[in-house]
Amino acid sequence: MAGATDNGSLGEVTYLTGHLLIAMPAMADPNFVRSVTYICEHTDQGALGIVINRPLEMALGEVFQQLALEGAPAAVADQPVLRGGPVQGERGFVLHEPAGKWDSTVEVSAFVHLTTSQDILAALARGTGPKRALMALGYAGWGAGQLEMEIGANAWLSVPATATLLFDTPFEARWAAAAGLLGINLATMSPEAGHA
Repeated sequence: MAGATDNGSLGEVTYLTGHLLIAMPAMADPNFVRSVTYICEHTDQGALGIVINRPLEMALGEVFQQLALEGAPAAVADQPVLRGGPVQGERGFVLHEPAGKWDSTVEVSAFVHLTTSQDILAALARGTGPKRALMALGYAGWGAGQLEMEIGANAWLSVPATATLLFDTPFEARWAAAAGLLGINLATMSPEAGHA
């Protein structure tokens, strides 16, 4: 297969790394109803994303306590941990602005990195980590061709992510705000899927 062009396109396949997936109103899977998922990796082998609008009843301070990381600033410790998806719910992921060097980090876009190593949590607890970061437990995963099939079946809308939506928009407003990036009001859409 030929390499991707600058716009991430391979022939008719467009890879959505760095995009948001917005669940359509007809989404029936309870893991993804009214969800917004940030796509961290999308290749011909499949896709991995983190749901960014499902806070758990757990604060980051509880994660710090479990890891014996003491003295976190309240503003950091009080941040909610997100349910990043139904796969490996005990595994931690930190989406953050580019800052610092961590043991296991992937650059997703110019303004978002994904780190899975504990050193970033220690830095956050000390107050020396990235200023803007989200921690999630678990992820959403798709096998080869699965995400493309779901998009073709009208399960998802996609739009390039913005730092404002990822880090600054309240969780409960993210579904509508993400659709708003496309100029779409999801409240006026029928939950019935169809093709023009």
